[in-house]
Amino acid sequence: MPAALAMARSGEVDAAFVPLENSVEGSVSPTIDGLAGGEPLVITREAFLEVDFVLGVRPGAGLADVARLGSHPHALAQTRGWVAQHLPDAEVLPAASTADAARLVAEGALDGAVCPEFAAQRYGLEVAAARLADTPGAVTRFVQVERPGRLPAPTGADKTTLTCFVADRTGALLDLLTEFASRGISLTRLESRPTRERLGVYSFSVDCEGHVADRRVGDALVALHRLCDEVRFHGSYPRADGRAAAAVPERFADTAFGTAEGWLARLRQGAAG
Repeated sequence: MPAALAMARSGEVDAAFVPLENSVEGSVSPTIDGLAGGEPLVITREAFLEVDFVLGVRPGAGLADVARLGSHPHALAQTRGWVAQHLPDAEVLPAASTADAARLVAEGALDGAVCPEFAAQRYGLEVAAARLADTPGAVTRFVQVERPGRLPAPTGADKTTLTCFVADRTGALLDLLTEFASRGISLTRLESRPTRERLGVYSFSVDCEGHVADRRVGDALVALHRLCDEVRFHGSYPRADGRAAAAVPERFADTAFGTAEGWLARLRQGAAG
């Protein structure tokens, strides 16, 4: 689990900024698994940051001095080609984060770190090489997590993140998807993660359009709560791209839910249908 999540849970920091997915390497599994377990945390905002790695070394060192190179596994994967070409004999070691790799270089445990330039500067390292990413323009999605409290207000361009734990049975994923589709809710990310109970048992990590304050999203969460063994709500927050969801059909609008609930209430009071 990323150290930043642990710090946010303990109250050591008020909020933590952690990577959730990358346009090249996909989802950051430690973050997804860290949110799914332990004390709840909620996402309050997201941001897209372009990947721009440098090689950080101790002052006076150069490429020839890098025998032990470290970084976060995602950063190493995104610079694999550059490392193979320029540091073919270096021992490549994973670190908890790119910043932690820079710290280890400053302490002498590593000779070089693949990290953002600001991390190199923070730990007093020199930049031995820049623009290490194999895929120019790659972007990482970061999210800000906090202990549960007041949610960001709906903006009309929002996203909701969940983890759904379902029993190992035929049609479980179809049932889950149906609850979103039947309410006109689009998913922006869906993936399965092992629960570590036994082989073949998974949870589903989901991003969907909309805010929990929207009637259709709230109604879907109520249905999922009945359907799933557990639903962990990770927050509703503004989309970083500001893109509003597609126009909501009238039958899924908040007013339609209100009208239907009023009709049901009248029926329960004995009115004609």
